[in-house]
Amino acid sequence: MTHAAEPVVYDVVIIGAGPVGENVADRVRAAGLTTAVVESELIGGECSYWACMPSKALLRPVVARADARRVPGLSGAVQGPLDAAAVLAHRDEYASHWKDDGQAAWLDGIGADIFRGHGRLTGPKQVTVTAPDGTEHRLTARHAVAVCTGSRAVVPRLPGIEDARPWTSREATSAKEVPGRLVVVGGGVVGVEMATVWNALGSDVTMLVRGGGLLPRMEPFAGELVAEALTEAGADIRTGVSATAVRRAGGDGPVTVELDNGESVEADEALFATGRAPRTDDLGLETAGLEPGSWLTVDDTLRVQGTDWLYAAGDVNHRALLTHQGKYQARIAGDAIAARAQGKPLDTTPWGPHAATADHAAVPQVVFTDPEAASVGLSLAEAEQAGHRVRAVDYDLASVAGAGLYADGYRGRARMVVDLDREVLLGVTFVGPGIGELLHSATMAVAGEIPLARLWHVVPSYPTISEIWLRLLETYRG
Repeated sequence: MTHAAEPVVYDVVIIGAGPVGENVADRVRAAGLTTAVVESELIGGECSYWACMPSKALLRPVVARADARRVPGLSGAVQGPLDAAAVLAHRDEYASHWKDDGQAAWLDGIGADIFRGHGRLTGPKQVTVTAPDGTEHRLTARHAVAVCTGSRAVVPRLPGIEDARPWTSREATSAKEVPGRLVVVGGGVVGVEMATVWNALGSDVTMLVRGGGLLPRMEPFAGELVAEALTEAGADIRTGVSATAVRRAGGDGPVTVELDNGESVEADEALFATGRAPRTDDLGLETAGLEPGSWLTVDDTLRVQGTDWLYAAGDVNHRALLTHQGKYQARIAGDAIAARAQGKPLDTTPWGPHAATADHAAVPQVVFTDPEAASVGLSLAEAEQAGHRVRAVDYDLASVAGAGLYADGYRGRARMVVDLDREVLLGVTFVGPGIGELLHSATMAVAGEIPLARLWHVVPSYPTISEIWLRLLETYRG
């Protein structure tokens, strides 16, 4: 092992070069601060190679075919199977063939120095990087260290699971061939999206869901409509069951998942989409008085509680495990780091430039299934649990002219959760084909706390699916 003679000093050191780390680097570099970025895998992170980009590249042909099958004059032309090889090749392109040259060039272009290897905290504002060849680089931060290492898939400790070599989200988004049979354990976002993909590409899919339905963190009707469509597409969804053991015959044969009801399911591959854990196990957190392997608790400037120099943005702080929300946090953190470094006052009031308020009040998410499910802000149950006096306003999306034109037999639903005391929206949920791009209008209404009286004057174009806004407001007014 080769040791660096003296520490290299930067204003900011960032551990993790995924979208979150990249955005912290972009903001602090824009403020003129010198910056080092440490990455142990590929620059671009989970999102670019094993999550957002490859999964959406896989889902786009699936959803496009489903939409086309509901359009008169076109439906007859798209009844055949998808070209699986072409879909997987398209996915490979969007994952940059698992090479990070382009993203590395971008980081270099903004003036950030890249250190490849495993970074660990070794004291206040101290990071040691062990390169793949064993060389050590010692880095010192004048102002801040930002932890942006993300999260990893959690595989439950079940008898036989290690020998069974289960899929996690990484294998599900990067697989090179279509399994004949796939069992999906879990009914959250990863579970339903990957069930949608592989079912459409030809796998016989069985979903094993511990709870009573899919997408448990959204309004109940979201999971119900997605489950209905998956079942019609041929997936077998079993709720109220838990895996108790996993076996793979001969080490490379079929996988058998045993259930707590005494039944078992055999498949060629088993995907466990059963949650995430922070990538903080071997990060040196103990040198900062923190627990290795823990989520990092932060204030709204993304500074880790109990420190004045350590920041955590993205999945590691457990506020909102979504790429776009992590990038938002990165922008807030970068600006807060820069302001403190330059001795400028911070504005940490709600919705201020140095407060990640949206993490609490306006987190948007789209689930790219068929139908799509999208939400922002609080569900009805969450709003009631928080003590708000609320009313849920529901409407059948299929009743909107734009939805009928979008697809024959359109099925969907919309809900807005109204704060009755302030007459603003606390949350909005849409479920239906083609509604993903509709969500940003809801996000602006929730984050902007636009009064319903003013929304009445926001006129939707006819005939678009966005006319759902008028129908929801008419229903509320009565």
